[in-house]
Order: sequence, then C-alpha cells, then structure tokens
Amino acid sequence: MSDQRGVAIVRWPGRFPSAEGGPAALLTAYHLRTEAEKGAAVAGVDELPERYRAEVSDPRSVFADDVVLVAMSGDTAVGCLVVTAPADGRSEIKRLWTDPAFRGRGVASGLLDAALARASEDGVGTVRLSVWRWRTEAVALYERFGFTVTESWDARDQLVCMERAV
Repeated sequence: MSDQRGVAIVRWPGRFPSAEGGPAALLTAYHLRTEAEKGAAVAGVDELPERYRAEVSDPRSVFADDVVLVAMSGDTAVGCLVVTAPADGRSEIKRLWTDPAFRGRGVASGLLDAALARASEDGVGTVRLSVWRWRTEAVALYERFGFTVTESWDARDQLVCMERAV
C-alpha cells in the first residue's frame, strides 16, 4: 500500500504476517498497555476483558468486516490500525498501535494516511475515533491529521471522541 521510511503498510490478512506474528502480538501489547494506563494492569491476555481477548485470539473473525492495516519493517509487524466497515457514511479508526521501538519513525502517520485513503476509496464522508485523554501524543497526532474533538458517543470517563471529514 505505502512505504513510510522503510516501513510498508499492508492490508491484513495478506501474504504476511500471520495473526500471531502480526495483529495479535500488536493488539496484545496495545490492550495490556491500555489496561495498565487505566490503572487496571493485568498480568496477561487471559485477564483482559473478553472483548479484548477475542481481538487477540482471533483478529480475523473479530475484524472480518473491517480493514486491518499492518506496518511492516522487513518481515516484522511494527504497527497496526483497524478501519471499521462504513456505516451511515462513517468509519471508525481503532486500535492504532506502534511498537515502542519504532515510534518516531512515521509509522503511525503512515497507518493514518493509509486508513484515510481507504476510507476515501470506500466513499466514507466522516472518520471518527476515540482516544484516552492521557494519550496526549496521540491526541496531538490526530489533531495534525485534522481530527477535532466532537460530542462523545462513548460514556467512558477520560475518553475523547474526535472526527474529521474525508
């Protein structure tokens, strides 16, 4: 799909990576870190809430109707993002994660570029997302991409909802 400083953005599933070496590993890191940041640290996947365990154990089924983008550095998956199937002219970006060892190299920006291009190809008018308030670097990234804070569609405390036109 695209190449961001030596990192290729590919649609999954595809030629590579396997679920275990790609989205599952990245989603595991994402969910474990998020639970810790929420003050609910868990020791492993088995202690995650069921909906998150399902994403880790079977991303192919959970995201069957969505587009899963994976950032690859060589044969290593270093980032991921999910774009939900369009509904009512909108899609949602979820689970943006970059391996901490690859941050600052444009991986997240490359994933967002590819996600927005995909949404445009699908005829989506608006893309939305939610992000935890304390993830200030992520909020700043989304703002650089033109996302603005909007009325919340999710009642969870500390969650910021954002959207932008495609």
